[in-house]
Amino acid sequence: MKNILELHNLKKHYATQKAVDDISFNVEEGSIFGLLGPNGAGKTTLLRMITGIIYPDTGSVLLDGKPFDPLNDIQNIGYMPEERGLYKKMKIGDHAMYLAQLKGLSKSDALTRIKYWFRRLEMESWWNKKVEDLSKGMSQKLQFVITVLHQPKLIILDEPFSGLDPLNANLIKDEIHELAKQGSSIIFSTHRMEQVEEICNHIVLINLGKKILDGTVSSIKQDFKENKFSIKLNRSVDTGYSNDLFKIIGQDKERLTLQMNSGVSSNDILLHFIKQGLMVESFNEILPSLNEIFIKLVEETKATTRAFQTV
Repeated sequence: MKNILELHNLKKHYATQKAVDDISFNVEEGSIFGLLGPNGAGKTTLLRMITGIIYPDTGSVLLDGKPFDPLNDIQNIGYMPEERGLYKKMKIGDHAMYLAQLKGLSKSDALTRIKYWFRRLEMESWWNKKVEDLSKGMSQKLQFVITVLHQPKLIILDEPFSGLDPLNANLIKDEIHELAKQGSSIIFSTHRMEQVEEICNHIVLINLGKKILDGTVSSIKQDFKENKFSIKLNRSVDTGYSNDLFKIIGQDKERLTLQMNSGVSSNDILLHFIKQGLMVESFNEILPSLNEIFIKLVEETKATTRAFQTV
């Protein structure tokens, strides 16, 4: 798969702070890519370097296989920052037209695309409303439209669901998937791990300016699994009994949560219960959530940093 974006050994320091410390990763064309990290991790600095707002101290950014030139390549990027970037006194339709033309669209093309997006996102009656009269969710929908209407190759969305109710969040989510199907590449930055798990193909986790995790969502969950399984039986069993195959770490009526011992296979577990005269109604592996993995890695990074500072 072709890479739309490549970051090579990016570094950015402010005085004594290493905001971005030697970060490299690739974003594949047509993918939905999650950029994750706690507050102060370096995400915003990284996004600003990708969009040419600031320059790295060292390292390089390639867009579509070529060195990124902010002056000429910015038309190929759509950036929706977490902070509101709207002019409060402007009418919504005029605002969208103004920014569309700044992105290089003719007036007629801009009008056609704005009407298309306003219709898709149920915003047609908003044209003459002022930005200052919008709710947070309505402002978020307007910013999304402004970000994507010039059909950029790379779309960067920083907390795109902030302020949206569940219905509008699903509306924007569907549009993100549709844009990816049409070939746009999307960087999705958020603190909401459940959204990442649902939307993204690939993620990078950064903390304290460093990359600490990089991979597909499915492979990462496999890498961090802990041999936990959920099994539903036809009757309850005593949770206190032990054996060489597993330990019971949870029970809800006939459903048990097991942690398998090293070297034991799932077939061994199934055979064990069948020999006890029990019927197995369901048996599923429990994979960790991205939220659990996120917390584990960030806490480990903090502990390592504290230990290093005390040496």
